[in-house]
Amino acid sequence: SGLTGIWRTFKPIIDVGKCKKCLLCWLYCPEAAIKRVGDGLMSVEVDYRYCKGCGICANECPFKAITMVREG
Repeated sequence: SGLTGIWRTFKPIIDVGKCKKCLLCWLYCPEAAIKRVGDGLMSVEVDYRYCKGCGICANECPFKAITMVREG
């Protein structure tokens, strides 16, 4: 089925209040699990079906808008 997110331990949560729409999370996500959405494709959301919970998006976010939280 190609879904890769079923075994992750942590998942990224985006704080839309802190997000400045710089798209670095989208750029660095190795699984292309962060999708551009909305008007002009400048907002992002996580496709948890494919997110492996690696945390690269959270590490690369210069505004600390992404927090990794334990699944479940």
